Amino acid sequence: MIQVNNVSLKFGKRTLFEDVNIKFTNGNCYGLIGANGSGKSTFLKLLSGELETTTGEIIITKDERLSILKQDHYQFDDQRVLDVVIMGNSKLYSIMEEKNKMYAQTEFSEEDGMKLANLEAEFMDLDGWNAEPDAAQLLNNLGVSEEFHYVNMGEIPVKLRVKVLLAQALFGNPDILLLDEPTNSLDIEAIKWLEEFLINFNNTVIIVSHDRHFLNKVCTHIADIDYSKIKLYVGNYDFWYESSELLQKQMRDSNKKKEEKIKELQAFIARFSANASKSKQATSRKKMLDKIELDKIVPSSRKYPYIDFKIEKASGKEILKVENLTKTIDGKKILDKVSFTILKGDKICFLATDDMVKTTLFNILSGKENYDSGTIEWGKTINPGYLPQDNSDYFNTNKNIMEWIGNYYDIKDETILRGFLGRMLFSGEDVFKKVNVLSGGEKARCMLSKMMLEEPNFLILDEPTNHLDLESITSLNKGLVNFKGELLFTSRDYELNSTVTNRVIEIKDNGTIIDRSIPYEEYLTKKD
Repeated sequence: MIQVNNVSLKFGKRTLFEDVNIKFTNGNCYGLIGANGSGKSTFLKLLSGELETTTGEIIITKDERLSILKQDHYQFDDQRVLDVVIMGNSKLYSIMEEKNKMYAQTEFSEEDGMKLANLEAEFMDLDGWNAEPDAAQLLNNLGVSEEFHYVNMGEIPVKLRVKVLLAQALFGNPDILLLDEPTNSLDIEAIKWLEEFLINFNNTVIIVSHDRHFLNKVCTHIADIDYSKIKLYVGNYDFWYESSELLQKQMRDSNKKKEEKIKELQAFIARFSANASKSKQATSRKKMLDKIELDKIVPSSRKYPYIDFKIEKASGKEILKVENLTKTIDGKKILDKVSFTILKGDKICFLATDDMVKTTLFNILSGKENYDSGTIEWGKTINPGYLPQDNSDYFNTNKNIMEWIGNYYDIKDETILRGFLGRMLFSGEDVFKKVNVLSGGEKARCMLSKMMLEEPNFLILDEPTNHLDLESITSLNKGLVNFKGELLFTSRDYELNSTVTNRVIEIKDNGTIIDRSIPYEEYLTKKD
């Protein structure tokens, strides 16, 4: 259990948290949510002890072990993968290291023998003999095959290092588990396994995640950060969203009725206060009026951008035809005679175990990358728009946001352009920010703004939710559901995939494809 008592955190004049009181108890999984910059990751650092509070205290039940998902993928480059996982239980790992050093000694004193016996007893108590098998099982479950278990972390791909660090956090049944964006870079199978693991986990879990489906699956509570406070809700993310919206509506409705009553009383008082026969009634009404208090409605600090993909010209019957598309990179055939035809109304989710495969295909279709053989035929009415996963090339300039967007949309009326950028959460002086210093989320919103202004009737989106907060992802989701053109995309966001997709194309490891005109969830069910 973690008890947070009157905790405040200040950085200079900025107050991030103020007088926070909250208790996280065993058997529950808490989703920590809040607008970008509200301090979600910082709060996890307070809980873990990485940061100190300005005021207040954080109390962890005695002898409970806390484990946190580390974010530095290069921290353990010189350590064996299995050892990195076992390091999740630091006490066990230190005992293992000390045992190994003592067994490497050539001579033993009686004192050494006693010490070694004590170490062996502690090792047994911590289930040390099962440490390597348990670590290996975690790695296998997350999709890290045995060939990588006995090599150093620095020798394996970054995507696998993410999984190793997650296995480290989960290892040894910690009493308290802190996970900051645990689904980042995980494939579908690994996310599904992690969901089941956390659903069956009996201790305390606190999670920061932008994956709405993941929060809905695993969370028993939502801890909402807003205006430097944290408010606890029972239920998953959807329940929090619906209940908070309902509460706001009830308060508005209640205030509306109170305002009507206030006007009625004020009218009576104004009319009869000078009338002797009605003066007592007027005085009574005045007392009633003084007792009426309107509910204080504080708008959330969250802001939802307005994402709506308008189409300049509707597409005709012929959309896109791809035949025998082949591409080889570094001797490996990424695409092997891939053929598909895009039909009117298609919204296609592309799946592949290797992200490079999807990105390569999208780069080829957008004309940014060459292919070895095959044909690509676009319909004459098609105006495609492309949102790449790596947008860094677009921001290698010293222009501000207004100037940058002006490259793609010729508009002379600054008021109109400011209004559009305001809807994308760039208001006031924000529009003069230099684009080369923007955050990942701000750059993503710039790219979406660019695409909306171009009004394409065909969208190609490579991981469009990357760097976006929950509010922006929700807005993007609605925008893609309402989009009237055709869409090719790849995303790890389960909610977006399941609500937008009407066709799935999976690119297999051998470069061939499976093509099914069915919803995303149905495809996953049949695949299982």
